[in-house]
Amino acid sequence: MSNVSDELPVHHYRTIFLSDIHLGTRGCKADRLIDFLGRHSCDELFLVGDVIDGWQLRSALYWPASHNTVVRMVLEMAERGTKMVYVTGNHDDMLRPYTDFRFGDVDVVDQADYVAADGRRFIIIHGDQFDMVANHHRWMAVLGDVGYRALLRMNGSVNWIRRLFGRDEWSLSGWVKNRVKRAVNALGRYEKTILRFCHEGRYQGIVCGHIHRAAVDHYADIRYINCGDWVESCTAIVEDDDGSHRILDWSRPQLVAAEPREHGQAVG
Repeated sequence: MSNVSDELPVHHYRTIFLSDIHLGTRGCKADRLIDFLGRHSCDELFLVGDVIDGWQLRSALYWPASHNTVVRMVLEMAERGTKMVYVTGNHDDMLRPYTDFRFGDVDVVDQADYVAADGRRFIIIHGDQFDMVANHHRWMAVLGDVGYRALLRMNGSVNWIRRLFGRDEWSLSGWVKNRVKRAVNALGRYEKTILRFCHEGRYQGIVCGHIHRAAVDHYADIRYINCGDWVESCTAIVEDDDGSHRILDWSRPQLVAAEPREHGQAVG
């Protein structure tokens, strides 16, 4: 848990989007998410897939108290009146047979239409639907997930050494992904596929996750928003009352006491 004072104000937003939390894995930064949820409120919260990692839980049970706390805090937000929408992802695909069903105060869907404050029509979807590997070569996706988790374990050792020397945390897994040419090309194809889907559905924007890379970008007339994750980057997307969207970076909670860090300009 962070050392942020409980006296800090709560920041309220029209909408908050979170994805790729991966509860049930050792890589999940649950303590940072607990800190984030304690500092923010919203009218509507979208959980954009891979919130619970069913793939990992099928092979090994890992569920510390902090993961229970995340679930409890989210459900308490719903009980207090926050509209809650859980969009299923590929790692929590065990929920897909139950989509379009309301579990208490939480709507579970495969995708959702959303109208931002500025009138733009968005599609909210996890994004694995646009990933050729995830859709047609599941064994490759599972194998890649095993390798990714191995890199995440190495992250812990690398950052332990960096902290000894007073250095900031650094993501080995992110560095590897960003420097593998094939992976970069795959990300480009992924985004192009999403934009084509938006044009065909006459959406003016999309909010997704899946690739663990936060973004708020404009591509011609389409607003492309990716939530990032709570494994490496610890990012959330927030929407203000004017319909603008921003990335909030919670990767270094010890700095939050001063001021929430926001990446990039708001896109309106």
